[in-house]
Amino acid sequence: MTTLVHGSDTLTRDALTVLQPGFVGTTAPDWLLRRIGEGLSSVGLFGRNIVTPEQLTALTAQLRAERDDVLVAIDEEGGDVTRLEVKRGSSFPGNYALGSVDDVELTRAVARELGRRLAQCGVDLNWAPSADVNSNAENPVIGVRSFGPDPDLVARHTVAYVDGLQGVGVAACTKHFPGHGDTNVDSHDALPRIDVDLATLHARELVPFRAAVAAGTKAVMSAHILLSALDPHCPATLSPQILTGLLRQELGFEGLIVTDGMEMQAVSATYGIERGSVLAIAAGADAICVGGGLCDEDTVLRLRDALVNAVRTGELPEERLADAAARVRALAAWTQAHRARGAGSVPGAAVQEGTAPGADIGLVAARRALRVTRGERPYTPVTGTPYVASFTPVANFAVGDETPWGIAAELERLLPGTETGSYDESSADSALADAGERRVVAVVRDLHRHPWMIRALDALLAARPDTVVVEMGLNEAEPRGALHIATHGAARVCGRAAAEAVVGTGA
Repeated sequence: MTTLVHGSDTLTRDALTVLQPGFVGTTAPDWLLRRIGEGLSSVGLFGRNIVTPEQLTALTAQLRAERDDVLVAIDEEGGDVTRLEVKRGSSFPGNYALGSVDDVELTRAVARELGRRLAQCGVDLNWAPSADVNSNAENPVIGVRSFGPDPDLVARHTVAYVDGLQGVGVAACTKHFPGHGDTNVDSHDALPRIDVDLATLHARELVPFRAAVAAGTKAVMSAHILLSALDPHCPATLSPQILTGLLRQELGFEGLIVTDGMEMQAVSATYGIERGSVLAIAAGADAICVGGGLCDEDTVLRLRDALVNAVRTGELPEERLADAAARVRALAAWTQAHRARGAGSVPGAAVQEGTAPGADIGLVAARRALRVTRGERPYTPVTGTPYVASFTPVANFAVGDETPWGIAAELERLLPGTETGSYDESSADSALADAGERRVVAVVRDLHRHPWMIRALDALLAARPDTVVVEMGLNEAEPRGALHIATHGAARVCGRAAAEAVVGTGA
């Protein structure tokens, strides 16, 4: 490990300033508070750090007692990716649901209410929204996190989301630049590659990011993807052509460039996190996100020392590191000013009828996002105690496997006695045996991507044609079942809206 000078050294402070690490626990460990005192300017929160709003508020107050201008960041997209409500499911539908409604005022209102809750708890940087154009329906990691496959639709809802968050003093971090939508590989696992020409990139991937930059997004997150037309050698996070040439110079972005998680295999498997972080800052990134997996003091020290050593050996220009640190401090000053003004409530914000911010705006949006298709036979609402058969794919890393999904809990609330079972690549026989004589509600997620799930559902429907089918992922497969309900996402409120439709009290 490199021998460092005293912690007050400007170079060392700048190296700490550009890190956005995570940690374990629901209170800040001593090592984190100590590093904040030495110059660490940002902290990233994940589901493991959050239990209740009150606990989260106490945690952010603990961080700011050490340093008032520390940036507290979170990966809170709403919908399938939630950290605020990781144990129960989100109160807000995700981007795909909002895009399916295509009411920008509704999207703005949802983002405003989500931002208000973050601000109330002391969180001031949200690694959201996803501005990826989900042009590849086989995408294993974006999917319902995108507003949809149309660039203009994604652009207008990205702008609305940025406006909603930043209007209540929470900095938006538009991601994953320059666009993760046309991939069939998850960058948590390997390096995705997009081989399309420049014209396609400008007409598709870059449209929402241009709009977000024009709308004043405070931050942009880079993607660990290789776009051969822009840089055939380096993933976007490590590419000067993409971060400096395209984002800074061509798109004119002056805010904070944040990397996606540096421990993700798309970067770490080839470069390692230390060298990857040095290359990212050299390429034009300003902040290194790490902590989804590596979340200890040693990780912070390794990255700090790698950056310091790179400056001392001439690999990383000192002025580039200083510029990155200055951008972090500028964003911290913006959020600090909003907190001082008490911007979390935004009284009197004008919105359209039916989209006023409030505790129920997420449910309002989820209900509007439902698409209900009736089968050939007249549909009889479920009134007895049904059996919910959930066909469960492997969750991607961004979503995680901690957050519950489905509609069983919401049906149980409406129809006490509802039972449920979870099924993977087994046949439908087990689900039929477990259901007995009860009406079956089959819950699927991205049915079109899983042949085993299609086979199981077809067998189930052949045996029980009165089965209700609820699709909680991308709505790409043909509707089937006595009633087909597309929720456009698996958030808890999407499950509640679907349950209402099953029993005939909703759509």
